[in-house]
Amino acid sequence: MPHRAHLFSLRIGHALREACITEPYAGSRFTRDLLAGITVGVIAIPLAMALAIASGVPPQYGLYTAIIAGFLIPLLGGSRFSISGPTAAFVVILYPIAQKYGLGGLLVASVMAGGILVLMALLRLGRLIEYIPEAVTLGFTAGIAVVIATLQIKDFLGLQLTQIPEHYLEKLWLLAQHLPDFYWPSFIVAAVTFVMMLLWPLLKLPVPPHLPALIIGTLVALLLNQTGFDVDTIGSRFSYTLADGTSGLGIPPQLPHFEWPWLQAGANGEAIQWSWRVLQDLLAAAFAIAMLGAIESLLCAVVLDGMSGKRHSANSELLGQGIANIITPFFGGITATAALARSAASIKAGAESPVAGMIHALVVLLGLVVLAPLLAYLPMPAMAALLVMVAWGMSEAHKAVHLLKTAPRGDIWVFITCFALTVVFDMVIAITAGIVLAALLFMKEIAAMTHVDDLSGEGDKPLPENWRAFSISGPLFFAAADRVFGELSTLCSAQQHIILSLKEVSLLDAGGLSALDKLITKCEKNNTELILTDIPKQPLSTLAHAHIKPIKGVLRFYLTLDEARKAVVSELQAERDQ
Repeated sequence: MPHRAHLFSLRIGHALREACITEPYAGSRFTRDLLAGITVGVIAIPLAMALAIASGVPPQYGLYTAIIAGFLIPLLGGSRFSISGPTAAFVVILYPIAQKYGLGGLLVASVMAGGILVLMALLRLGRLIEYIPEAVTLGFTAGIAVVIATLQIKDFLGLQLTQIPEHYLEKLWLLAQHLPDFYWPSFIVAAVTFVMMLLWPLLKLPVPPHLPALIIGTLVALLLNQTGFDVDTIGSRFSYTLADGTSGLGIPPQLPHFEWPWLQAGANGEAIQWSWRVLQDLLAAAFAIAMLGAIESLLCAVVLDGMSGKRHSANSELLGQGIANIITPFFGGITATAALARSAASIKAGAESPVAGMIHALVVLLGLVVLAPLLAYLPMPAMAALLVMVAWGMSEAHKAVHLLKTAPRGDIWVFITCFALTVVFDMVIAITAGIVLAALLFMKEIAAMTHVDDLSGEGDKPLPENWRAFSISGPLFFAAADRVFGELSTLCSAQQHIILSLKEVSLLDAGGLSALDKLITKCEKNNTELILTDIPKQPLSTLAHAHIKPIKGVLRFYLTLDEARKAVVSELQAERDQ
């Protein structure tokens, strides 16, 4: 399909159709998808649990997300290789919702966010991701990484904190106060897990580092627990009670089942008391979730296109993400989006189509049913160490450092603003402020490029006395036009005739038109004639739409500057001859 068709196409299952129907899908391709799906599924099991815990809900809800959304998004979406599920980027949004409104509020917000994503797809907003500057994306992702890492300090050090404040600076203050109380056995488990993740890649084995690191961390925790030290595990932190009254520790070994999201428990374990205020809060959170989900999934798709040489459909991907996020909460799953690390691992493992993503979801489902008793032994400090490493990976610190070293000053300020606002306040404020600041700085740079050149001395024939010729270069938009035409208007009282070439003017907007109108009015008042030449298509269309017409003795038009010069010289010569 041509590149342009991918830009604006919108259909359910776009990627699956392209990869498995438009192109022949033989057994060898399925084999590669199968191996890739198994590989990523194994990687996803502990990550989904850790991210659910970090988001403020029990670990099984992360697995439900990886199963339901992880299957639906590749089935319905527009990117061939995206692997979707819970991601680290959402932690900073989901955790406060879970603390305030519990699982029920979190699931309702996820459904709302899915609806917003579907609306964005229907409005063909998929390509708007291209208008978010890199300094903004690097700033808020680095900020999110810092917040995620900060949230892991509690379990990393084994601090006994029952409640974490909502605001970042309050979190830091509370953690600093409790640092002397850190529990060294928990720190040992976390440190061993973290070091293993750092050292394992040096062996250059095809096994992802967090799997052996978690196994070693679990063994260290079991040894410490056997010797009388109490290290928190998923089994000691979480418990469940099934419908038949069966209870247990850790994760319930059962399939996700249908349940109305708004009937799930709130923060205090009881049903949410719904009100207009609650819905307003959740709608605001849903908007933030949808914006971040769109940015994360589409940025991931762009990176995967570069790795694979294929093309994604941005609007179809938003549609798939939206539908999946509407359906998944009805089965207990939290917000999902594409995860770059897991998607890249899938491509490296040989994935051929979205079938790999669907198989990954089935592997997680199998792990939930078969491995649930074993997963209860995973230590919380080891999961915290895993999330610290995930935060480091998503921070893209090398890109941030490169930007700080090489980017223009304006981009550096945008990055710092987005980073600081993400950490101290929230991502929505950061992205909004970052885009506005970047737009203002961009307009300032573009406006500075618009300038006036004096052409009076150029040409074969010199202009007569009281005639001047000028050329404007650059866009005449609201941020530049007043200054440029203001400079020209100062000449109106001193010059009787001005020739103005617009050959290098790429844009004339309403602000530029207003400034030009002021110049024409001043010329008329001062008996100064203005001649416009070399008008490009867009400015000419704008002038025609505004019904700017010649005014005898005030305003004339010529095709070129040379024609205007010749006409002026001929007219003056004719006057002398008379």
